[in-house]
Amino acid sequence: MRAGRLLPIGLISAATLAYEVLLIRLFSIIQWHHFAYMMISIALLGFGASGTFIALARRPLVERYPAAFAASAALFGITAVASFACAERLPFNALEIVWNPRQLGWLAAIYALLILPFFFGATCIGLAFSRHPGQTGRVYAFDLVGAGIGALGIVGLLFLVFPSEALRFVAALGFAAAALAATGMPRHRWFATGILGLAAAVITVWLPQSWTAPGPHMSEYKGLRMALEVPNARVVEERSSPLGLLTVVESPTIPFRYAPGLSLANSQEPPAQLAVFTDGDSITAITTYGGDPATVAYIDRTTAALPYRILERPRVLILGAGGGEQVLLALRAGAEIVDAVEVNPQMIDLARNRFADFVGGIFSRPNVNLHLAEARAFAAATGERYDLIQMPLLDSFGAAAAGVQSMHENYTYTVEAMRDYLAVLRADGIVAITRWLRMPPRDILKLFATATVALEADGVSHPGRHLVLIRSWNTATLLVAKSPFTGEDIAAIRRFAAENFFDISWAPGISASDVNRYNQLDQEYLYAGALALLGPGRADFIERYKFDIAPATDNRPYFFDFFRWRALPELVTLRTQGGAAMLDWGYLILVTTLGQAAILSAVLILLPLWLRRRALGRAGHRLRFGLYFLALGLAFLFIEIAFIQRFVLFLGHPLYAVAVVLAGFLAFAGLGSAVAARWMAAVGRGSPVRGIALAVVVIAFLAATYLLTLPLIFERLLALPDAAKIAITLLLIAPLAVFMGMPFPIGLGLVGARSDEFIPWAWGINGSASVLSAILAALLAMHVGFTGVVTIAIILYLVAPALLAGLSDRYDQQGSVPDRSRSRVEPTA
Repeated sequence: MRAGRLLPIGLISAATLAYEVLLIRLFSIIQWHHFAYMMISIALLGFGASGTFIALARRPLVERYPAAFAASAALFGITAVASFACAERLPFNALEIVWNPRQLGWLAAIYALLILPFFFGATCIGLAFSRHPGQTGRVYAFDLVGAGIGALGIVGLLFLVFPSEALRFVAALGFAAAALAATGMPRHRWFATGILGLAAAVITVWLPQSWTAPGPHMSEYKGLRMALEVPNARVVEERSSPLGLLTVVESPTIPFRYAPGLSLANSQEPPAQLAVFTDGDSITAITTYGGDPATVAYIDRTTAALPYRILERPRVLILGAGGGEQVLLALRAGAEIVDAVEVNPQMIDLARNRFADFVGGIFSRPNVNLHLAEARAFAAATGERYDLIQMPLLDSFGAAAAGVQSMHENYTYTVEAMRDYLAVLRADGIVAITRWLRMPPRDILKLFATATVALEADGVSHPGRHLVLIRSWNTATLLVAKSPFTGEDIAAIRRFAAENFFDISWAPGISASDVNRYNQLDQEYLYAGALALLGPGRADFIERYKFDIAPATDNRPYFFDFFRWRALPELVTLRTQGGAAMLDWGYLILVTTLGQAAILSAVLILLPLWLRRRALGRAGHRLRFGLYFLALGLAFLFIEIAFIQRFVLFLGHPLYAVAVVLAGFLAFAGLGSAVAARWMAAVGRGSPVRGIALAVVVIAFLAATYLLTLPLIFERLLALPDAAKIAITLLLIAPLAVFMGMPFPIGLGLVGARSDEFIPWAWGINGSASVLSAILAALLAMHVGFTGVVTIAIILYLVAPALLAGLSDRYDQQGSVPDRSRSRVEPTA
């Protein structure tokens, strides 16, 4: 088969994977980040269902291969736009899923709609496998390489266009694949191509913008939607990139007054502000400033101002510059140097250029340096030493209270991160971290535990002397000092708290009579928790606590995951009294999604397989072949998802990690598929089982090596530019992915040699396993860490070839299945 005939396969595969990554971006806007794993599961469910469909209708589809391929690709283009347009309009509210069973139905409806584009895209690939069983390796190679290019290419495109426009481009790719396939039709090829071109124009050019724009259809519980409900509130600027949709809102009628942790003793009205929402929720403020420090005196009365009562003319590092509020605070406090770090270049452009006059040009001052970097990467690269590292609030209170970040890999608040921050402090330096105050407390106690463990890891024998914790009515600020706080420091802290009616929840020498004075609680949870975390019963306290407050690590970087199963019955019982708000519903949605995916996989894939089991040969062979492809589906995705999560730290953003790691695994696995036959012939000496066994041994060795070496590699290379880190990521993935691409096509050739009826079923079983593993890997990572997930994958890979042992395993030395279809069907492509 000529390479030109394989191009439509590469195009539709690129479109399908680009659509998957794009949906992650779109659903981060209309819902929240943790829907990423739901999108991966939906995509794989569509792939599995397509295998079932091809198995049931294989003969007529293969006989009309060009027409069937073109029709499926065109339907992908149509449904890519239409399915999303319908799904975003469904009244699904993730916040209600705990207490409103109807939301499960809407979640299932989203599944049903978004499966369609992946079903049609995967049908094209499955048809290519069935039509050309003698070219399995080449088809699989074009499929995976195309997918890798699509996953990486969509990220580049999102720097240039809004997600809605990118959706049109993805649909156009589907139509391009359909048009190329239509040229292989024996008759009416130009008519078919013209019709496809017309359909492409309607979908990608003339379709009303409102069908694809995500803004008007984001969750009504997101901060942006609520802000725009205020009379005369309006959007004054909007920027989009893979890192987020930034929306700047002005509200002249009811002005924004964003000052987290502001004291009840404050009497100054904040000046005019613009609110900047990221993906419709996480908020920062751009505050007008005319150069007079007195106009922003109110920020001295926030909990974040505490370290400036201890330090004089400090060198300050702000991790998360946002709209510049903490820069204003540092300048007002007389900071000598301010280094502000921001990960989103468009936020930098807004603060430094677009609204430079509004903020008084503070980012152009000679003692203020604005850096484009990720927090951990900057800390690793900087050669400076600081007196203060400020980590301000950049997420909304609503997002924190609802637990929407629980599934978000966050490397900012891990034990290793805290040690990195302490390492760049001067001898008397301080790390100051402000978080929203939630009751019963979770974030703050977990942060306190993390700081305690980090200090102990650095050799501090009495960490309590290095910690101070104060709280207002809605925020808490933790100070972590490199050296013990002095008596003079404690006196300054007490004065600051008394002036602003803040409560001291922990400080060296504090007693029970000193706490819970102003913002009174029924009991001082934070003080009791600090005592327990600093005492000998820390492990027992963490284990018994209602929420998971064990310190996060780089191996399990889920700082915002507080969910415990044993607390669920009590919280559900209290749901009518507000107990549901204490649930980290992101975790529950993932569990619900796993259950729905398992049911849909059984109905769409496994049930039809079981009903037609007699057509597939002996029961023993069916079982062994089925388990083989099941193990491969689980193992491949376990490693892929674990690497996506692990590389979030290295690449600096979840979408970068998804796109680059997916692209790397798919493209290099495609290369592995292309050379699988040569590997089997040369190394396996013509034996598929031996070839598979040797390949999985290499996979196990490489995966185990990465478990040991990746943390060291990241530590040394974290400070490199993004382009260099992307290239290094691809180089690291390449050898592992090449060998991971071999077991599937070699196994497919082996089962196809026995019965080509099993080929679509193998595709379906593998897809079904992948559906479950995409979500299961995320859940497992939260419990056993990335190391545990990869270890399970290694075991599955090693077990897989044993399932084929003892079978007659010879087929043609080129690694091809005998092309039985040519004896029944005239070649048309």
